[in-house]
Amino acid sequence: MRAVFLDRDGVINENRADHVKSWNEFQFIPGALTALRWLHRRGFHVFVVTNQAIIERGCTTAATVEAIHAQMRVEVAQHGGKIHDIRYCPHDTHTQCSCRKPAPGMLHDLANRWGIDLSSSYLIGDACTDIAAGRAVQCRCIMVLTGRGMQQITLPEAREYPPEYIAGDLMGAVAWVFRQERLPLPLPEAVPPRQRQSEEALVVSTPLTADRRSFHDYMD
Repeated sequence: MRAVFLDRDGVINENRADHVKSWNEFQFIPGALTALRWLHRRGFHVFVVTNQAIIERGCTTAATVEAIHAQMRVEVAQHGGKIHDIRYCPHDTHTQCSCRKPAPGMLHDLANRWGIDLSSSYLIGDACTDIAAGRAVQCRCIMVLTGRGMQQITLPEAREYPPEYIAGDLMGAVAWVFRQERLPLPLPEAVPPRQRQSEEALVVSTPLTADRRSFHDYMD
């Protein structure tokens, strides 16, 4: 089984400073639905692993988060993609748990449920916590510059947990995965010029300049 793990906010949908608390606040990042369709057409199993501390903080309920995920899966399917399974961590930063990224608990849970070889899988995220979780289980990790990615890549933790590749967005990340797997992009679709720029020129030239902020400041 070829598996790709995706963070949600900042990778599939737009990040919000006040968090995504309802379906009305959920907005797909341009190109994300196409990227998910590409993955499905090439036979990848797609899994979402997301920190949703807003549940424990009382900003929304687990039922609402699950309803958002159900609608997200419907929209993805209507555009030719498929999300096979989703795990979310409802805990805040002060709760000691094994599921909240950077802990790899959600990845282990999905691997056990689906029989996934994590060392041959990919993880795509927009935060150092995502990359740390993926590296803990030997996934090949890609950082995207959507969401918090542009800020996160400047943090010291980006050097401590370096991604294997930096992509402008999910489409660029998926295109890189296909290259690693020696797969062509699905036809008749092609990567638009803006996506080629995000995948190549913008991505390769992005410096890993560190500053004093901690990636805990940016955790979901």
